[in-house]
Amino acid sequence: MKTNFLQKILNTSLAKIILGLITCLATVRLGQFIIQNLLFTNASKDLKALISGLFVSALAIITYQYLYKFYEKREITELSKKGIVKNIAIGAGLGAILQSLTILTIFLSGGYKVVSINPIQFVMPPLIMAFTSAIIEEILLRGIIFRITEEKLGTYAAMAISAALFGAMHLANPHSSVIAGIGLAIQAGLLLAAAYIYTRNLWFPIAIHFAWNFTQSAIFGANVSGNSISKTLITSKITGPEWLTGGLFGPEGSIQATLFCFVATIVLLILSHKQGKVIPPRRRKRDEPLTATPDETGQVIGAELNQ
Repeated sequence: MKTNFLQKILNTSLAKIILGLITCLATVRLGQFIIQNLLFTNASKDLKALISGLFVSALAIITYQYLYKFYEKREITELSKKGIVKNIAIGAGLGAILQSLTILTIFLSGGYKVVSINPIQFVMPPLIMAFTSAIIEEILLRGIIFRITEEKLGTYAAMAISAALFGAMHLANPHSSVIAGIGLAIQAGLLLAAAYIYTRNLWFPIAIHFAWNFTQSAIFGANVSGNSISKTLITSKITGPEWLTGGLFGPEGSIQATLFCFVATIVLLILSHKQGKVIPPRRRKRDEPLTATPDETGQVIGAELNQ
């Protein structure tokens, strides 16, 4: 009886989310500790950050794959290598375009000025930050929270929940505010979930997330979610009203960033609807067998969890 009860608990959506978050975060923290305190102690700050970023990103991916392959007894198709080049290329292009449009709006208003062009190696710190945060945050937010919630509550409820969590996570950032949090919930929370829905693959939202942050900081020299980067390719000066520039929080806090990303979200959702990739809330009777509907990539996207 105790074994059956424990199995039922472990098979709930909440348990899968909590255990997944704890396991992945613990692995990442352990990886950071090993690199920073046990290995490469004599390396330069930038080199140590690069090695740490690569190491913990790989750990996050491997941990997620093995955990849910064992836990859910399935192939992890959301990290499949099939179509990975296409997903990364299109995602990176979309993220860079959306960020460039955001900065262009500030430039056209006279609020963006280039102070200096720096050596190419200055892109390394923001590059490390961008790919590390993109991989880890997408695995946690889209791979675990959104994916598992969607199986139980449907696409739109999962989008709302994961977007709200993403926005709330950034409220503690420097120079943040409720308005900035809402903007990030729409820009990243909704857009990146829509990107996952459209491809049923994590590489697409990872690429968008990476390119958005990298372009914003490394290329345009702007703050990212309230955090400034000491070394960037372009040293810039951004001035103007906070609703247009985002103020010290960065261009993510601007109205145009939210609008551009929201438009992209709507387009991806329309395409997903046409391809039948939007999942409605599912309920089953107590005696009804579990069913699942595989999408075109072979991933089970409509599997019900034990209640």
